[in-house]
Amino acid sequence: MLDRRDFLQQSGIVVSGFVANIPLLNSSKKSKMKQDKTFDVIIIGGSYSGLSAAMALGRALRKVQVIDSGNPCNKQTPHSHNFLTNDGKTPKEITSLSKQQVKQYPTVRLLDGFASKGTQTAEGFTIQTETGELFSSRKLIVATGIKDSMPPIPGFAESWGISVLHCPYCHGYEVRNQTTGILANGDAAFELASLISNWTKDLTIYTNGSSLLSDQQKAKLEKNQIGIVETEINRLDHTHGYINNIVFKNGSKIPVKAIYARLPFVQHSSIPQELGAELTQDGFIKIDNAHRTSVQGLYACGDNTTKMRTVANAVSMGTTAAFMVNKELIEEDF
Repeated sequence: MLDRRDFLQQSGIVVSGFVANIPLLNSSKKSKMKQDKTFDVIIIGGSYSGLSAAMALGRALRKVQVIDSGNPCNKQTPHSHNFLTNDGKTPKEITSLSKQQVKQYPTVRLLDGFASKGTQTAEGFTIQTETGELFSSRKLIVATGIKDSMPPIPGFAESWGISVLHCPYCHGYEVRNQTTGILANGDAAFELASLISNWTKDLTIYTNGSSLLSDQQKAKLEKNQIGIVETEINRLDHTHGYINNIVFKNGSKIPVKAIYARLPFVQHSSIPQELGAELTQDGFIKIDNAHRTSVQGLYACGDNTTKMRTVANAVSMGTTAAFMVNKELIEEDF
């Protein structure tokens, strides 16, 4: 293939000084690009943060492979809120539109698949999918989110993201002033109760066993007319994920419309830890202000790095991570 200098010279054009050695694109090269499995950046996770990073890198002319298994943590959530221009849309609507827009950038590829293994190489990283495909890149962004660990209460998992909620900023307005429960104990219950009291005064803490709240905390809760129920829970009665009653093991029941809970979680992907990425004390991937992990060339963004689980924050983090990755690539090549 002719480089630009040879092409100009053979075309009868006098060349003096420096001419960038940029290969001329033709149809055969475009075809080769489509089949190539070596990229500037691989992004594992194609939800809001991953797609946001992919768009920013596509606009920076970077060759990008996004690998996504299609299992977001908010798949049951009927509507997304507090994301300007998209308030009230379903998560699926936002994701579908995001993919349409990202696909407009020809250097970005999207793959439906599960990234099962990652290794660090002298050139960067190699990622293997569950089907055995191998992809290589200089930089790696993990935007894989987290996996919530559901308690063994029948009806809880079916209602998660619908009427059993994690975030009042995402869903509190829709259940404002309604009969609301807090499923938590100790300091977590006290913190949640004080937060949720901004959205409703009809609020009760359900500790699902003996209370771990301190006397001082109980006194403050009583002052704010927030009750505490220690009876163990048998199940949540619901209709298509919308709670009707909390049913207790003693046979009694209390009607509620919404429950807030803070759940334990695990990282959705084991690849960052297998590569040596450090976690915080809370179990999130540890990153610096540039979204760099403790592993050279490995970046992380989105819910796997922060307690702030909102669509808007995930999008912002993905964009920032992409900017920092592109900056590092430029610095290495310039």
